[in-house]
Amino acid sequence: MKKALFFLTIYMIILSLNAQNTKKIYFFEIDDVISKPAKKKTEMAVKEAEKMKADIILLRLNTFGGELDAADQIRTLLMKSKIPVFVFIDVNAASAGALISIACDSIYMAPGASIGAASVVNETGEIMPDKYQSYMRSLMRSTAEKNGRDPDIAQAMVDPDVYIENIIDSGKVLTFTTSEAIKNGFCEAQVNSREEAMEAAGISSYTIVEQELSWIDQFIMFLIKPAISGLLIMLIVGGIYFELQAPGIGFPLIIAIAAALLFFAPHYLGGLAQHWEILIFIVGLILLIVEIFVIPGFGIFGIIGIVLVVASLVLAMIFNVNFDFSLTSSVTIFQKIAIVLASLTVGFGVSIWLGRKLILADTRYGSIALKTEMTKETGYLSQGEGLFHLIGKQGITTTLLRPSGKIEIENVSYDAISEFGHIERDTTIEVIKFENSQLIVKKIQ
Repeated sequence: MKKALFFLTIYMIILSLNAQNTKKIYFFEIDDVISKPAKKKTEMAVKEAEKMKADIILLRLNTFGGELDAADQIRTLLMKSKIPVFVFIDVNAASAGALISIACDSIYMAPGASIGAASVVNETGEIMPDKYQSYMRSLMRSTAEKNGRDPDIAQAMVDPDVYIENIIDSGKVLTFTTSEAIKNGFCEAQVNSREEAMEAAGISSYTIVEQELSWIDQFIMFLIKPAISGLLIMLIVGGIYFELQAPGIGFPLIIAIAAALLFFAPHYLGGLAQHWEILIFIVGLILLIVEIFVIPGFGIFGIIGIVLVVASLVLAMIFNVNFDFSLTSSVTIFQKIAIVLASLTVGFGVSIWLGRKLILADTRYGSIALKTEMTKETGYLSQGEGLFHLIGKQGITTTLLRPSGKIEIENVSYDAISEFGHIERDTTIEVIKFENSQLIVKKIQ
């Protein structure tokens, strides 16, 4: 009995020692363009790994690059992590992916994988001016130095003018294969899987906890993609435009408000949009409404309103702390401005086109408005039948027509609608139609 108890005690001690030696690995993946969603995933991974007291964070990376500011923020998160970070490059770690990789403590690469080609390019793939490359060179050098890797090699991944004997000729940007990366200290080992990466790191006993994103997190990361943000801006513009074409509050305004909420909410929850950025968007809309419905013409209120709306949309997409853009590259700032301006332009243009096709045009598919004519000959009578005699007569506007308002003909006041566009107060007009109990007028040039 005593002998059995002795062996049981020894067995329990061994189990305890094994449990203590078992490493807890937190695993997550970036398998897309480096942008805000990738930064959000990394931020969540580091927080969750620290919360669960993981021993190692393991990242599986496959990317051709992306936004420099997002890559820089991911780099900072990984370098400041209290937990060692390993990266398994499954296929590619190009451009921004190279910066993220060398920010990790250990690099493992699959056969046929590559790392490098970190020059800053625009959306068409053209090399950006040297001031942008200089910033990227400094990031690559400092990151490599921090993790004990050759800074000259890291710089050569950005700068084609760097010459390193037996490694890279000048005039070319450096990209390593797996074997070349191992030879030059930018990869610990060639592996085929995350399990082999752990084995190469000398870790035999471990448990892997994979990152699990809730549907809310997935939805938020979907909404902050640049293409989706641009689409939401188009819906905001389109909704406001169509709402201004008819009196009262209708479905277009609901779409505009919903699009604005879907645009700002994920950026706010993701730490990008701040309270004051949302506030200036609301102030801008209020100024536009005042300009349209209260003040005749289009002046200072309208201009300020447009500036505030555009500024709020741009700032919500750019990481900054009270106008401090030090962590955001000029390339990214210009890209976001271009996205907002392009979305506003396209949204406004499409709205005008749809307005003409769906409301004004008389085509086979070109109307969402009822156009059935109820004529006197077919038995219909209008309450304002007597106003037909006003067709062809001239008068003056007594209010602003946007597009409806008041006119005066022969000292009698009537409700009227502008045929096209707005007509200022005290403008001479001519009655051209009387339809659906409404006088339709045009401006006399």
